[in-house]
Amino acid sequence: MLILDATVMNVALPRIQADLHFSDTGLAWVISSYGLAFGGLLLLGGRAGDILGRRRLFVVGIGLFTAASFAGGFATSAAWLLAARLLQGVGAAMAGPSTIALISTTFTDARERVKALALLSGVASAGFAIGLIVGGLLTELASWRWVLFINVPFGVAAVVLAPRFVREPERHPAKLDLPGAVAATTGVAALVFALINAAAHGWSDRWTLPALLAGTALVATFVVIEARTAEPLMPLRLFADRNRAAGYVNFFIGPAAMMSMFFFLTQFLQDVRGFSALRTGLAFLPLAFGMFAITRLVPRLLTRFGPKPLAVTGWLVMICGLVWLTRLTSGSEYVGALLGPMAVLGVGGGLGLASLTPVIMQNVPARDAGAAAGALQTMQQTGAALGLAVLVCVFGSVVRHASPGPDATVSGMTSAFTVAAGFAAGALLVAFTFRSHRPRAASGGQRAAWR
Repeated sequence: MLILDATVMNVALPRIQADLHFSDTGLAWVISSYGLAFGGLLLLGGRAGDILGRRRLFVVGIGLFTAASFAGGFATSAAWLLAARLLQGVGAAMAGPSTIALISTTFTDARERVKALALLSGVASAGFAIGLIVGGLLTELASWRWVLFINVPFGVAAVVLAPRFVREPERHPAKLDLPGAVAATTGVAALVFALINAAAHGWSDRWTLPALLAGTALVATFVVIEARTAEPLMPLRLFADRNRAAGYVNFFIGPAAMMSMFFFLTQFLQDVRGFSALRTGLAFLPLAFGMFAITRLVPRLLTRFGPKPLAVTGWLVMICGLVWLTRLTSGSEYVGALLGPMAVLGVGGGLGLASLTPVIMQNVPARDAGAAAGALQTMQQTGAALGLAVLVCVFGSVVRHASPGPDATVSGMTSAFTVAAGFAAGALLVAFTFRSHRPRAASGGQRAAWR
């Protein structure tokens, strides 16, 4: 639910724009507002779960997410929809880290934990692509509003069943690091605003540079706070392990590369090639199939080879897919120009991302499980939000300086894909820092580490 909602709106964007009168660049806020609230509050949500109870926060978060989805389905203005998306993000930030932490602490055997976390990561990765398919089906057969309403029955079921079937783990009393939460959330918000504002109004706009500087200063302040506080939202000791640190960085850069594909290809297929919402959603089937098929193999491959070969191969494949997309023109046909890159990107995304969650969570102490999960999802969501903002900025800059028309639009998209390939290249360089060998189980089979 939570990951699917990051992309389920993409296919519906043209209909939403027509009904609620969004501008072309303002439309990115439908995606970024959710990612911004989700990513900005995840650290607070993760640590709050450690302190207040992970199952409790999971249930409350899913309840808020479900209520916001229901309200957003009735939106009659852009502001209403964006407010609902922000509330969805708040609920997701409460439930998301607790989901990962509950699975991590429930499965105590090392190999079983790897399998469970890899399956979770596979479901989440596939959720990006499945969201586009579900969004297309619902938008075409009913209305864009049903991409929000569809969350309601699943959310209600989770809220009702979780107290019965999910065990509440031990709490770890501590104080919430509210100064750190404020600095992190406002810092990321300022950076995303600056980049999207630059896309809409240019770098000379009076708000762009001040917001960029303020965001950078606040993020730096957050790091200082975390280094000095006794009970930080994001304990810096989590980054002491080389594999975990590399996994976090890859979870920041990887989604930044992936989001360009989802955001721009949906608009290319509908606005340039004239695909219906349903046909657009189905066009992503090769990507969804490739990603889910690969993630089913990840637990076996990870225990045999370790994270480095999987991540390196995944990002190499991802770079190839994104470079392939830079060859798009306004006359490109689906079979000749998009089917291949989508299948390639599904395989690359599955290998590159699905192996990261087990690596990050494998040896985290129980008291830090929520914080580690919150940091993981923070990297993922803020990376996606900031990456999309950068790519929209690149797209907007190209389109503003070109003659209006489909060729200008596609030129902006291919420029964004070029930058996204650069993001993937950065993830590849980080992947080379993983330890090379297979996991070694410690005594009792309780824990394992890559050495």
